[in-house]
Amino acid sequence: MTETAHIIAPASPEVTALPDTWWGEMGALLRLGTPMAFTQLVMFSIYFIDTVMIGRLSPADLAGAALGSVMIFLLYMIASGPIMAVSPLVSQALGADKNETRDSRRTVRMAIWMVFLMTPFMLAVMLMTERAALFLGQDPVAAAKAQSYVLAILIGLPFGLATMALRNFLAALDKTFVPFLIVFFVVVLNTGLNALLIFGLLGFPALGLVGAGLASSIATIIGFFIFLAYIQWDKRARTFEIFKRFFEPDWERLREIFRLGWPISVTTSFEGMLFNALVLIVGLIGVTEQAAYQIALNASSTAFMMPWGMSMAGSVRIGLARGAKNKSAEKRASSTTILACIIAIGVFAIPIALMPETIAALYLNLEKAENVEVIAFVITFLPIAAGFMFADAIQVACNQLLRGLKDVTVPMWITGISYWVVGFPVAYFLGLHSPLGPKGVWYGLMAGLTCAAIGLGIRLAQQLRQDPLAVVPAQPARQ
Repeated sequence: MTETAHIIAPASPEVTALPDTWWGEMGALLRLGTPMAFTQLVMFSIYFIDTVMIGRLSPADLAGAALGSVMIFLLYMIASGPIMAVSPLVSQALGADKNETRDSRRTVRMAIWMVFLMTPFMLAVMLMTERAALFLGQDPVAAAKAQSYVLAILIGLPFGLATMALRNFLAALDKTFVPFLIVFFVVVLNTGLNALLIFGLLGFPALGLVGAGLASSIATIIGFFIFLAYIQWDKRARTFEIFKRFFEPDWERLREIFRLGWPISVTTSFEGMLFNALVLIVGLIGVTEQAAYQIALNASSTAFMMPWGMSMAGSVRIGLARGAKNKSAEKRASSTTILACIIAIGVFAIPIALMPETIAALYLNLEKAENVEVIAFVITFLPIAAGFMFADAIQVACNQLLRGLKDVTVPMWITGISYWVVGFPVAYFLGLHSPLGPKGVWYGLMAGLTCAAIGLGIRLAQQLRQDPLAVVPAQPARQ
């Protein structure tokens, strides 16, 4: 018997009150979004720290990490779609009735189910990493290192995805500061474990690249259980009883999560695989260029975490507005989110463009002769990367806002065309068949992201012009 069968007399819904001014909405967005943005930044810094520490090993290890990251992010993008569906489902339910608990519980419970149902598939794909890299013409040493790295990362990947579901649930409750503190602790823990397991400090075995993967997995698993404890401790979150009848299937909600989640998975895969497939293109040019590409990509991806976190908050805000059937609030949530994302990326993009040598020094020892050529490419790549970051911020803002409105299918096609009909062919041609070489790959990325920003912006404007449903759907009875 599923939870849908346990019905009690319905209570009158209490629609969530929303700010009625632009400044009021901006204040609400920043209160919610600033901790979320820093949480994304701190969370992603696990990969930044891994890259910096791995860079102290050798360029071959760094290239192996780059290849492994292609597979890791492919799976992450595919699996994260159902998790991202948590935000619109919970926020719209709470927008329609801020006291709703049962509907939100069903969403979170089945999202976690979805993660662990996908785990065997993720393992099967991870086992193909080395074979796939060799088939695509990558360096054999880097391919072998990538295989061991991804298997170490996989141990913690399901727990990281489940943690994302819990964080999205907490964000809909306007609980973002404590999650930020938890994530910060996890990153500090990961850094310490890196030192022990990569370099063999304090008598631990020096595992190199595998140690980096194990450190990230251990820290991620510990973080998941800390989030569980926090949800049970927090007074508001505890009322949702999200683990009530946890082992009972709710096929109706599982189907709804899948229906919303698969276009999100495809959308994020379109973008993520554009970035990561070009690791392979640059690898055809040379291992040195590939290592430099990975560093520049890591720097730009780190910067992207700020607008991404802010846009996730925008998804919650516009979801609450849609649930409350407040059209004016939807428009305010959209404009404030896009502006906040542009400002957030500017904080990183401008220094990256002006100080590429300083950024390169964070990743590689400038005094090592073997790093000189890699550093020269990094310094060339970073100003171009800084340029496309603004288009990236706009497209992620529009994409997340559309998800908050549960509009996921058309944005999937927009991103697919932008990245693979425009971005990839331009990057491929300029990178392999023009004098620009590896720089041309970055211009291809810029072309794809700009098309996505324009297309998604037009789609968002269309959605905001549509009238919301005239009647708030009846809410299921609460337990």
